[in-house]
Amino acid sequence: MTTTSTDPKDWIILIVEDEPDNLDVSRTVLEFHGATVHTAVDGREGLILLETITPTLILLDLSMPHMDGWEMLKLIRGNPRTEPIPVVAVTAHAMSGDKERVMEAGFNGYIAKPFKFGTFLAEIKHALEAAGAGQPDDTTQAKDDRDGD
Repeated sequence: MTTTSTDPKDWIILIVEDEPDNLDVSRTVLEFHGATVHTAVDGREGLILLETITPTLILLDLSMPHMDGWEMLKLIRGNPRTEPIPVVAVTAHAMSGDKERVMEAGFNGYIAKPFKFGTFLAEIKHALEAAGAGQPDDTTQAKDDRDGD
């Protein structure tokens, strides 16, 4: 991943979410704004998709059957090909300290469910920008080229 565009039309998003309503709402919002969206219903299915796609960002539910988001994140971060992909936790875990625990685990962002339509894209953009700032290779130019939305 060498650039982090803030234009949703440039995004390829992998949503890993087991609740159909949450999956549909996230996908609909992102597709409405022009993003290309791939979906998986658990971590195992998400990892299989990552063998054929390289998303701009992964939106990852933490509590799922078969393989939860915590385990999937460990496997993503342990693979040199997928390690640099920004991963945002999307979770109903919204208690005090949950966001800190998520960030300490290696996620690039945190979105509490139910998410707010007005801030959903902004939170994704923030995670992409934060992940880009942490990659000194080619991201400096991408940050300089941003038009400020």
